[in-house]
Amino acid sequence: MSEAEALNQQLIDKLTDAGMLTDRWRPAFLAMPRHRFVPDLIWADTDDGGLTTRRREDDPAAWLETAYADEPIVTQVDDGATPDTGRGRLVTSSISKPSIVARMLAYLQVEPGMRVLEIGTGTGWNAALLAHTAGEQNVTTIEVDPVIADRARKTLAEAGITPTVVTGDGADGHAPGAPYDRIIATAAVQHIPYAWVEQTRPGGLILTPWGTAYDNGALVRLTVDEYGTAHGLFIDNTVAFMWLRAQRTPRPQPPTDLTGAAESSTTLHPDAVAWDDLDASFAVGLRLPEVARRFIDADDGTDDFTFWAFAGQSWACVQVAEGTTAHRVLQYGPRRLWEEIEAAYRWWKKVGQPSTLQFGLAVHPDRQYVYLDSPDNPV
Repeated sequence: MSEAEALNQQLIDKLTDAGMLTDRWRPAFLAMPRHRFVPDLIWADTDDGGLTTRRREDDPAAWLETAYADEPIVTQVDDGATPDTGRGRLVTSSISKPSIVARMLAYLQVEPGMRVLEIGTGTGWNAALLAHTAGEQNVTTIEVDPVIADRARKTLAEAGITPTVVTGDGADGHAPGAPYDRIIATAAVQHIPYAWVEQTRPGGLILTPWGTAYDNGALVRLTVDEYGTAHGLFIDNTVAFMWLRAQRTPRPQPPTDLTGAAESSTTLHPDAVAWDDLDASFAVGLRLPEVARRFIDADDGTDDFTFWAFAGQSWACVQVAEGTTAHRVLQYGPRRLWEEIEAAYRWWKKVGQPSTLQFGLAVHPDRQYVYLDSPDNPV
């Protein structure tokens, strides 16, 4: 057994023992080992918050260890605009964490012979796993970036499996291959493209990461009905995917001039609404879907930090000093964003602190909305 085969077997055993990899998907993970789909050049974090390249040729053993770690691997930054010798800032493509891949495939409930559309080809590994299980003739995968799509075609062919790889906007789906029994997205959305519903047969499933500008970490599974609508519950809130390119959220920067901001204080710690409790963060995002947030640590070696919130021309910050219970709040613009966040948190507490898994999503031709417990109870 080669080192790569041994590492793949260790990964498979680890995922199986944790209950993440089912018997249906073990053969695919064995036949389509992850390292075949990891590019020779990958990107890794730097101490200053950027990204720099790591090359297989520089340390083959470390590269292989990385390929079989249960971690995501960055394969493109800045939409490919940053050269290999440069410093990247924005992650724009990756090969997903194996445990998340295994969980999502189990959630998808694929049977051999089913027609599957994957949104977001990336390296091609997920498409290879799907094709091995459903049949390569039944799997279509779509990738918006031509360079990434071309590489995936080549890698898949070298692995001996040839699903249909389409270069295009995943938001449009791929009508020529419809209807599909399953659609799976590996990019997060804030709004389900209705094309996905139209291209799924009645009774078919759509599985996609879903989020808001405030919170991006949920996974929803929808069942399409004969009336052209789709409903389903959120089934996980521990995933985090890059946005579908057409639905990327803004990435505002904190202002340098705080003049004119209204000052107050709060005893609600920002961690309570955006860090410690995933259910609370999800719920606040439902009430304030367009509000973006950011944590910035102090650079003085303490645990002090500032929580920022942004929406349009409005911003708010909460300055947290180590060991204090009252925190300084600054708010600017037509909205009082921190007060809105506090109100959204109080709403979540008032309705019984429901878990993310109690919420669902309804998608109609002309509207879509999140509900609590029942489609008759929109949020």
